[in-house]
This record gives sequence, structure tokens and C-alpha cells, in this order.
Amino acid sequence: MTAAKGSQERVLPESMASVLARYERHLVSERDLTPHSVRAYLGDVAAMLEHASLLGHTDLSSLDIRTLRSWLAKQQTLGKARTTMARRATAVRVFTAWAHRMGLTHTDPGALLGTPKAHRVLPPALDQAEIIEVLAAAADAAGDDGPIGLRDVAILELLYATGIRVGELCGLDIDDVDRHRRVVRVFGKGRKERTVPFGLPCDRALETWLSAGRPHLVAPGAGAALFLGARGGRIDQRAVRAMVHRRIAEVPGAPDLGPHGLRHTAATHLLEGGADLRTVQELLGHASLATTQIYTHVSTDRLRAAYRQAHPRA
Repeated sequence: MTAAKGSQERVLPESMASVLARYERHLVSERDLTPHSVRAYLGDVAAMLEHASLLGHTDLSSLDIRTLRSWLAKQQTLGKARTTMARRATAVRVFTAWAHRMGLTHTDPGALLGTPKAHRVLPPALDQAEIIEVLAAAADAAGDDGPIGLRDVAILELLYATGIRVGELCGLDIDDVDRHRRVVRVFGKGRKERTVPFGLPCDRALETWLSAGRPHLVAPGAGAALFLGARGGRIDQRAVRAMVHRRIAEVPGAPDLGPHGLRHTAATHLLEGGADLRTVQELLGHASLATTQIYTHVSTDRLRAAYRQAHPRA
């Protein structure tokens, strides 16, 4: 029986496939995860269950830590990156914990499964001069690009001002923006709501887009969508990514970044400006402070590089 939706169908024993289908309903209905997150969780868990079935397991009751560890070791032999292995280990731990709570297993073998320590990779980001040049170039081109140009400026300003995810930006409605208080209401992962402030330059860009850009682009069916695509409907993530890459590429010497790069840029500049980790965690919507801490490595790395370049005895 097929066990997971994805690019590769896997055949599992009937009992395992049934549990996997039940787990999918849990992720969708109870945890309210995005379709992308659901696919990722199911793909990792299905791969583990397929490995277990090849070792002779026909249901969850016989699943043990030895099987989980052998599955994780197989990932390493296949050359999977540490970050991928860490993500898959986490997905399996979440699954076995759920199965134990539901009474589907007598123990929780995943609780004993360690996570391969991922190498910290410093995320690329624009420096302050580069982001100012990107925003200025987009603003200069807006007059020739019509409503699309005004939209692009507003999107770039909002992404940099708030550090929100591209999916969060595409889901915004007009009423989610409170220009009087200069805050935007964002629904993040798991539909968790947070409020993120933005500054005066972003407010001006939004005002121009809403008054002089959006009315000329909106099409029937767009509803209350804040940002629109070329055909007048709600803009999608692919269009935003393409636009951000294109606009940043117009600045000589700037690294090739997409919306997530602007999120990294916003976080880095907040910390470099003196914001504390907890504040940045709240603004970005990180569930764990550990996720936010990578940006301290970014700032420290840049500080060290500047020191080596400038100090005569570095």
C-alpha cells in the first residue's frame, strides 16, 4: 500500500500506512501545519517506516531505538547533510512521541534518538549600504515600472523592515496592516499570530502602493489581498522570490539573495544595532531562541573581519 504523498511512493504494511494516514490528519487538523511542512514530516516518517519494514517490522509495536539509529546511520552513508539528518531525526522523534501519546506504542523509542549536530552556516546578508542601494534603485525605477514598480518597493521595504517570511507576506490582507500604529499582523508557522512593527520609510511605500498602485492592478477575485501579482490576483511566493532576486541583482557586488536573505539581513542589522536576542526572536517568530542565536555568529564574524582589516596588530 502506498504510504506517503510525494515524488516517490513507498509501499508499507497496511498497519503502518494506516497510522501514517492518521498522523497526516493530526498534522493538518490539529497542528494546522502548512502543506509544505506536512509533506516534509510525512516524507521523513515514511522513509523511516519503510526502513523499519525492510528490517521485518510490520507495525509500530515492535519499533525500537536500534531500528531508528540504523535508519539514521543509513542517511549518513547516503551522504545526507548534517542539517538534513538533524531535521529527519526531529521529524521521527515528533512522530514517535505522538504515537506513544495515542497508545499506538508501549514506549517512545524516538526519545532516545540523538540529533546529529549540524554545522552552523552563516546565512548571507546584505550590509547596510547594500540594502539602502537596493531600496533606492527600486524606488528610482518605480516611476517607469508603473503599479508593479510601486508594489515592488513596498514589498522590499516591508520584507526588510519586518523580517517576515515570504509566505507570511503573501498571505497578508489590507486589514492586517495598521498604518496608524505602524504594525503588521502576521500569521506564521502553525498559524501563530504575532505583531511586527515597521518604520516610516516602509509606511510611505505602503501608502503609495495602496493609493497609487494597487487600485490600478486589482482584478476581480483578489479580495483583500495586500499585494497583487501582474494579473491582479494575490501574489504568490514564486513571483516575490523572482522579483527580490532581480532587484538585488541590479546592485553591483551585492550577493544573490531572495526574500529569506532579506529576513537574515533584517535580523543581522537589528542585532548589530543593539537589539537583544529575545526581541529578535519575537519579531521573527522563531519558536526556539536557538534558531535566533545563529545571527549572533553572523555579527561576531563580521566584527572579527572588520577587526582584522582595521587593527594594525590584529
